[in-house]
Amino acid sequence: MKPCTKQALFAMLALALAACGSSLQNTESGEVSSQITHGQLDGNRHPYVGLMVAQDVAGNPLWRCSGTLMSPTLFLTAGHCTEAPAAKVEIWFDADVDAGRPGNGYPFTGQTGGTPYTHPQYNPNAFYLYDLGLVVLDPSRAMHMSRYGALPKQDVLDDLARRRGLKNTTFTAVGYGLQRINPVFVEAARVRMFATPHLVQINVPGQTGDFSILLSNNASTGGTCFGDSGGPNFIGDSNVIGGVTSFGKNGNCAGTGGVYRVDRKDDLDWLATFGLFPQP
Repeated sequence: MKPCTKQALFAMLALALAACGSSLQNTESGEVSSQITHGQLDGNRHPYVGLMVAQDVAGNPLWRCSGTLMSPTLFLTAGHCTEAPAAKVEIWFDADVDAGRPGNGYPFTGQTGGTPYTHPQYNPNAFYLYDLGLVVLDPSRAMHMSRYGALPKQDVLDDLARRRGLKNTTFTAVGYGLQRINPVFVEAARVRMFATPHLVQINVPGQTGDFSILLSNNASTGGTCFGDSGGPNFIGDSNVIGGVTSFGKNGNCAGTGGVYRVDRKDDLDWLATFGLFPQP
């Protein structure tokens, strides 16, 4: 398992890396980042899902990911999206960020921004074990919306798998990653899209373990790709996040997509230190 390649602006995508994290790239210069594949335009269905660009201390863009606004000042994403050398983050919530360039400030100044934090046990050499990150928005740039993403109750995905079976447990994956990728063509518009993958694997020793799940990724259900990293995988059609997009199995973003679970105690305990708690 590998995280989606986090590339420098204007760097070519290394397709050998199959993780779902996103890289900051420029379509005009032949670069790509990842997006929902075989999905649908999201429009205003999930206005609290945004596109983030990590920057170094000097303000240079590093890579881009997706994520979810959980409150006016807290934005949830993947750990490999917030790791060093990321020092600050800028975020956009437009359904079509591409259409707003360059007037929307992409990739330098977003609608909001703040400071990135990574799960305290995160290790870039084994990113998938604690692949969770949070951006605390600057107080003066708080984003007020009518609805936000919500945390799951502890171990809720275990209950879903037992109660409904794998093929009947569906999720809504949302992100700004690649729409299509193959050896000769890449489609990488910065547009928010969604897909409805189903649960393929959970709680399998040596595979997903108890920290991640695998979701379908095909033309029937859709799935995730480079650039969707950190984006939410909502349980069913709710606003409750079962996990964040974390990794992929191959360079074509096909087969299955890996999702880091946020319903485990260590994750919920860490998020609680920022004042973020599951719905009652």
